[in-house]
Amino acid sequence: MEKVIIVKNLVKKFESFVANDNLTFDVFRGEIFGFLGANGAGKTTAMKILCGLSQPTSGELSVAGFDVYKQQDKIKANIGYMSQKFSLYEDLTVFENIQFYAGIYGLSNKEIDERALKLIEKLGMQAMRKKLVASLPLGWRQKLSFSIAIIHKPQIVFLDEPTGGVDPITRRQFWDLIYEAANDGITIFVTTHYMDEAEYCNRVSIMVDGRIEALDSPLNLKKQFNAENMNDVFIQLARKSKNKE
Repeated sequence: MEKVIIVKNLVKKFESFVANDNLTFDVFRGEIFGFLGANGAGKTTAMKILCGLSQPTSGELSVAGFDVYKQQDKIKANIGYMSQKFSLYEDLTVFENIQFYAGIYGLSNKEIDERALKLIEKLGMQAMRKKLVASLPLGWRQKLSFSIAIIHKPQIVFLDEPTGGVDPITRRQFWDLIYEAANDGITIFVTTHYMDEAEYCNRVSIMVDGRIEALDSPLNLKKQFNAENMNDVFIQLARKSKNKE
């Protein structure tokens, strides 16, 4: 299996505080990789580094075949990113958001028009094409945001708690889009607070106090920790934290 993310001994320090403490893991092409941890565990810091937005203190890292230290612009051109907090411009229409982001990703005008029409048809949003994003229900916005994040067909898409605040049915529909993207060869790197969503991942990493305390498939992790579900696994590991509130 082809490795599209390689992390060896990643350390990130902020003065004396160690946010990432010797992280080592690989992620494979087309894999759905869950990156979990409580608030303050260090997962957001690591994700920013992998997205080319921050440099590590030390370690060897490559994303989509590019060096994190020297080729951050190439990394950004070969990944997609979606955040729960900000992904779309609410004062633009559905179609305008697609055009704007596709342009940023470097698509030609012809490619933008073709892919925008296909995207809108695929999502069943023809009647919403000219509506402002602010007027859309959260679930529709999240599905649109994800689809825009992969409109340029990146090698990897990073999803930072993408289903926060949406109802269970919409979350299930969102994961159908994730499965489809993975089947097309796009690697999914996802953080989530919903432990039932961890069950949908091929493999899951769980961080505690800046370190990876567990990394395996959900099935193997449940066996290892003698747990009925991933929530029980997470609770057992979270109890190890020295930074409990």
